[in-house]
Amino acid sequence: MKESLVIVKVGGAIVEQADTLHRLLNDFSAIPGRKMLVHGGGRSATALADRLGIESRMVDGRRITDAETLKLVTMVYGGLVNKNIVAGLQSMGINAIGLTGADANVISAVKRPVKEIDYGFVGDVTSVNASFLASVLEWNIVPVMAPLTHDGNGTMLNTNADTIAAEVAKAMSDRFKVTLIYCFEKPGVLLNPEDDSSVIPYISYYDFPRLVDDGTISGGMIPKVQNAFNALNAGVSSVLITSASSLGTLEGTTIAL
Repeated sequence: MKESLVIVKVGGAIVEQADTLHRLLNDFSAIPGRKMLVHGGGRSATALADRLGIESRMVDGRRITDAETLKLVTMVYGGLVNKNIVAGLQSMGINAIGLTGADANVISAVKRPVKEIDYGFVGDVTSVNASFLASVLEWNIVPVMAPLTHDGNGTMLNTNADTIAAEVAKAMSDRFKVTLIYCFEKPGVLLNPEDDSSVIPYISYYDFPRLVDDGTISGGMIPKVQNAFNALNAGVSSVLITSASSLGTLEGTTIAL
């Protein structure tokens, strides 16, 4: 029987504020067994860009990453945000290591081809070094993954954290029974975005097109749910979308085939 592994992806809005970060790390620390954390950090990147006079350009929630923005997100995601999380986990007795895709060649990617939009230095994942990550877990160290990959030719690439979480979950599913949890500000996928009590408890592959067509699922939630289905199709055992504050109870929206 495969050992269980929980992979938690948390949005930048949670990890960039001291109070919400502390609660998240406390709940994350309480998860038994093997676990990993994947984080964002977009708000910190945008705030620093504003201070430095670097324009932040977004398309459908995705950051256009030119050369200057790439330097900035590398500093913020791989440095400030990642190391704050690692330090917080160490303070709670959880031995953790912060990683970008370039570290130990954990996640390699290719620069996204230019089609209707030129996203710049944005990476599409090509491989995950699951053997290394499994070894880290065997050493009882918790990997903390920043949303950065590399192209193998010396260039870092900005990569969506939801995608990184899904790709890592898929790669680890050969070795572990993987539960993937997407945490953000809301308690799940909502029927009414203005009503936090309107959580949709269960979304199947057949429900998804209808919910997109009627606008219930829109914006950044569309690729999040798509990543969930991709992970399930590749062998991940279960996917949950919930709020960081519900990490201890695991209530939210279950995504299922």
